[in-house]
Amino acid sequence: MVMAVGMSNSAAAQIENSGFPVLQLEPSARTAALAGSSTALLDTGSGALFSNPALVSPEADGHVEFSYLNHLSDISAGWVAYGRDMGLLGAFSAGIRYLSFGQFDERNDLGEKDGSSSAADVALTVGGSRAWQSGLRYGAAISLMHTSLASSYSATGFGVDAGLVFDDSTRRQSFAVSIHNLGPVLSSIGERSDHLPADLRVGYTRRLAHLPLLVSVTGYRLHAMDGGPDDAGAIARILYHTRLAGEFQFSEAFQVRFGYDHRRHDELKVKSRLDMAGFSTGVGLKISRFAFDYALNSWSSLGGLHRITIASAF
Repeated sequence: MVMAVGMSNSAAAQIENSGFPVLQLEPSARTAALAGSSTALLDTGSGALFSNPALVSPEADGHVEFSYLNHLSDISAGWVAYGRDMGLLGAFSAGIRYLSFGQFDERNDLGEKDGSSSAADVALTVGGSRAWQSGLRYGAAISLMHTSLASSYSATGFGVDAGLVFDDSTRRQSFAVSIHNLGPVLSSIGERSDHLPADLRVGYTRRLAHLPLLVSVTGYRLHAMDGGPDDAGAIARILYHTRLAGEFQFSEAFQVRFGYDHRRHDELKVKSRLDMAGFSTGVGLKISRFAFDYALNSWSSLGGLHRITIASAF
């Protein structure tokens, strides 16, 4: 499949062996800085659509967001999203994501160079949410995905996301559950039948009472408790499906974030000690009506991934 193009084995290990890897990237710099722990992370931006469609809020009305990821080698990714409040109909958001694997050489049966080609993923997503009861919202989104490899091969898929989020504002906490990427692959590249990277997630966040710190925990891939060494115990397997994060909310205009993904750490580490693979950090700034987020994710000796997200309300 196209996800193998231009990626090292270690890098590819971070994306489930399925079609349309663009669906598995952390959707924003804030989410990436929190190691992907965002299922229950209340967000006023239009890009929250990609974390959990129930998080799309009326506050996203008129918000435009743009995100860019400088990945390994020539790989790059990004998205743009726009939110709209439709009153009694609910809050809606639409966005388009892309993942480009850059240019690579084509070779004939003799191994001789025979031109160059490119590979890319694109996904168009539309979704929204509505209030159900006090503090409770539900939402859903649909996505149309397309993969192109060179000029002769392509794949198309259709996916559905759905979620619930409960905002317990009196206790400064939120709970959420979401299911992602359910649907058929309409056409595949080659003889292998691809599938979408289904993902069941449960999340929890809490704002501490006496410290400006928001803590976040997300369980992911809960529908298939895989991962870890063959002799791993129950706790180790749970850690393989858990993301931990925190955000120091010093003010509305300035935040410092950090996160940890144990699966990523274990699969990418090359040192027995002090290997920062799986750790992430970042900052958030708000100046006037513009918001800027930056994230750095460590991939051990492979390097660091730099991501930015810019949002503005119009």
